[in-house]
Amino acid sequence: MNSLDLARWQFAITTVYHFLFVPITIGLGFLVAGLQTAWYRTGKLEYLRATKFFGKLFLINFAIGVVTGIVQEFQFGMNWSSYSRFVGDIFGAPLAIEGLLAFFLESTFLGLWIFGWDRLPKKLHLASIWLAATGTILSAYFILAANAWMQHPVGYVINAEKGRAELVDIKAVLTQKTAITEFLHTIPSAAFAGGAFMAGISAYLIIKKKDELLARSTFKLGAITMLVSFVLVFITGDITSRVMTEQQPMKMAAAEALYSTQANAPFSLLTIGTLDGSKSVFQIGVPSMLSFLSTGNFNGVVEGVNDLEAKYDAQYGPGDYTPNVPLAYWSFRLMIGFGFLGVLFILLAMRGLRRGATPKGKWFAPAMYSLPFIPLLSISFGWIFTETARQPWAVFGLIKTEDGVSAVVSAGAVLFTMIVFTLLYGVLAIIEVGLTLRVIKMGPAEEFDYADPQLGGSEDKQLVMAY
Repeated sequence: MNSLDLARWQFAITTVYHFLFVPITIGLGFLVAGLQTAWYRTGKLEYLRATKFFGKLFLINFAIGVVTGIVQEFQFGMNWSSYSRFVGDIFGAPLAIEGLLAFFLESTFLGLWIFGWDRLPKKLHLASIWLAATGTILSAYFILAANAWMQHPVGYVINAEKGRAELVDIKAVLTQKTAITEFLHTIPSAAFAGGAFMAGISAYLIIKKKDELLARSTFKLGAITMLVSFVLVFITGDITSRVMTEQQPMKMAAAEALYSTQANAPFSLLTIGTLDGSKSVFQIGVPSMLSFLSTGNFNGVVEGVNDLEAKYDAQYGPGDYTPNVPLAYWSFRLMIGFGFLGVLFILLAMRGLRRGATPKGKWFAPAMYSLPFIPLLSISFGWIFTETARQPWAVFGLIKTEDGVSAVVSAGAVLFTMIVFTLLYGVLAIIEVGLTLRVIKMGPAEEFDYADPQLGGSEDKQLVMAY
């Protein structure tokens, strides 16, 4: 493998790994804020216990997510310096805003929340977790805006003398519909993951008969979050697919293994292609459904892979502009499939747990133990589809991935760093899983090490970490 292949593998490994923590951080942050709000409004100790319990899990996840996210920034300078030189003036702007504004917002107020349990007044302490959670949303938006620019570049000019793209309209970069639709699709997905995380852990407590009253309450909160967010994911996914078809028709064609341009194009339930993914051999589809999903019209025309390849050859010069069709096709379906599987599990569990009952079937425990991971698989396959089906472009229509890799970094150097990062991430995974399982097995605390939590903070108390 050459340096390009290794650099792509390294970025894929670190990105997918990092994004396992991002949706849980976003989704769980707001759920924890909601639990603390319930405690603030009602004064019921059960809500405080749930806040502290899931707050610990939130902090563990947040900390590992921050550590793994730092590596992402390094790679742009290490392995993708040619890309960084060409688009850094634009791509770096939303990332800089994210670091200087959103990340400082979430980290500052999260620090106040961690250390302020016995120091800050209840209302101010509650505000700190809401501001920290809001910071995660803002952070996500700016990062998604940078990614959206790679999918659909706007607000730039090419400086031929310096050989790079330069920013001329930051508003266009931050407000283009690709960024907005990505954000509106990603945030409900994060809520879906956060809800599954809470529901799955609550189900474990129910199965082990630990704090069943509390666990049933948090299970219900997680389950409702999953169902509402899934509806929003479905709606925004439909909008996103139409924007994608408009801006990157090759991505939609690859997702459906549609090789020839068609009106009344079918949505593929199963397509079997040649081993090289160059043409379809057998297909089972829903008539006209792809046309409707892509254009909003059952009679709409959807461009095929082969016709788009010829079009791009003429537009960008001779080359291979077709992504890995089998990878795009199956990652798209696995994204959808795992999403529906999560909903199926939660609906069955809600039915089994109604009226205080506990399901007796052998399916319940395995389904609930796997529930926190199912949305993460769905989201991961969604991002694999989003990024790999854009290939060969690093930035669509501007710079190919092969032209963005660092010219002076050898394959051996990339391989070395990839091995180091993989080992490091393996160690972090052991720490993450170990800490998470320890907290879950201990369950919600019965007592707390600070003065009368019903009364709020005290200015005379020494500032200490509550965890």
